Amino acid sequence: MTATTEARTRSGRLMLNKVPEVTIWFWVIKILCTTVGESFADWINMKLGVGLVNTAWIFTAVFVVVLAVQLRLKWYVPFPYWLTVVVVSVTGTLYTDILTDQLNVPLWISSAVFSVLLAAVFGVWWARERTLSIHSVTTLPRESFYWLAVLVTFALGTATGDWTLELTGWSPGASVLLPLGLIAAITALWKFGANPVLSFWLAYILTRPLGANIGDWLASPKVAQPGEPTGLDLGTFTTSLIFLGLILATVIYLTVTRSDVTETHEATHAAHTTGGRGPRKERVALAGFGLLAVATAGLLVWAHSQPHVGPAPEEDNTSAVQMAPGQAVKKFPPAEVAALKTLASTSLKDARSGNETGAHAAAQKLRDLWDADQASLQPLDQTGWTSIDAQMDKMLKTFGIDHSNPPMSPAQQEKELNALLTDMG
Repeated sequence: MTATTEARTRSGRLMLNKVPEVTIWFWVIKILCTTVGESFADWINMKLGVGLVNTAWIFTAVFVVVLAVQLRLKWYVPFPYWLTVVVVSVTGTLYTDILTDQLNVPLWISSAVFSVLLAAVFGVWWARERTLSIHSVTTLPRESFYWLAVLVTFALGTATGDWTLELTGWSPGASVLLPLGLIAAITALWKFGANPVLSFWLAYILTRPLGANIGDWLASPKVAQPGEPTGLDLGTFTTSLIFLGLILATVIYLTVTRSDVTETHEATHAAHTTGGRGPRKERVALAGFGLLAVATAGLLVWAHSQPHVGPAPEEDNTSAVQMAPGQAVKKFPPAEVAALKTLASTSLKDARSGNETGAHAAAQKLRDLWDADQASLQPLDQTGWTSIDAQMDKMLKTFGIDHSNPPMSPAQQEKELNALLTDMG
């Protein structure tokens, strides 16, 4: 689908269009970038043990750099443009994950907040420029609005996609079908006569949960605990490498052929005509969008009401090896164990005093430190590490950290923190 609204340039240095032509290649590479945003962020955060907040800081800095390079260009160049999209996909995903995992914000609230924020961005963009068409991104202000909107769409797509999984309990493979079906319906309405700008941005948002579900399906293990995602067991690193390779190959092709450069595309293709489009068809299509939204909401309500498996029960996460107090950490560096115990003690103290915010924050810092230390501690004693990790997970669940359940009672939190401190000696 394309967006061909013409509008005057109110201000700013006039450039060639900074956004690629919306061809099939645009949507293919956009979905590839979205999948990388999901798998690469998970790999750095979890597998490398960098931690969620640190990963977000790293990618925010990278985003600032690559965006500065992109904004300095006077025309669309495939490599810097799509590099920016890849970095934005990771960054937007991380911002939503911080709200969910660090600040314990429910996904429905995140979805509502990002929806309002995106509407505000579009409102200011329209009020200033009188167009939201990506075919008129020819000035610095318009490009700035464009990238801000893209960042928010990734955050919104992450929140709504995760919320859908939380409501339905669907597996990543099955979850691909909903955004794919919605994009197909939007494409049909666009061909009928729907507003091209509205159609483009709706489809753009939906590519985020589509790509993320594809990434989760490819990376998740073939066999998992009840309620945990299953997939093809490629792992986050392999999935990221495959899709980064596909992105690179596509960018090289587009760089050589210039087939997605707007000016080249217009010179080699017949001008797109609106045909039977008009205000009446746009109104009918708008009603179609409304019915589509109602039908989607009905489907989610129905799916939520159906029996589905929740997260695995706590006993499934316990270690099969029972170890004496302090035995699990005997081979670990004392300084690192002391740092872990300090955070656990702080969380326990705050939980006992009724400081819920402080207890949750300390537990979150404990999780981040444990993840960051995984690479150095696990090789020292696999059995000990597994034992502590199991108890760590039980403790985190009482705070609703890395689990979909709401925080449990302070008494349950104190129980699991005491157990963790006992295990660490």
